[in-house]
Amino acid sequence: MAEKTRYTDAELEEFRAIIMQKLEVAEKEYEQMKATLMNTDGNDIDDTSFSFKALEESSSFNKEEATRMAQRQLKFIQGLKAALVRIENKTYGICRETGKLIPAERLRAVPHATLSIEAKNKR
Repeated sequence: MAEKTRYTDAELEEFRAIIMQKLEVAEKEYEQMKATLMNTDGNDIDDTSFSFKALEESSSFNKEEATRMAQRQLKFIQGLKAALVRIENKTYGICRETGKLIPAERLRAVPHATLSIEAKNKR
């Protein structure tokens, strides 16, 4: 049997569902991070909630770290959206370095992956 060169439409739909679910959660988290950074989440200096106090009092979790987390989250969202484009183009799951299919187990765990473990280890 010839080596499989792309995922079937049914498999792509399974991956699309996984990505859409992760994208929805990621976008909500990103909006919450933005609201916190911009102080539009209703927290002000009089706020007594535990999370706000922890944010204000913690020396290790400052605004720079929160900004980095938000940037990482945005990059994750962009990766998920790019994966949706690859699904539409039917190129999803193909390693960009080896040209081989990335195992489905890897894509279920890291749905925005563009490299197989083999290619990643070579880097």
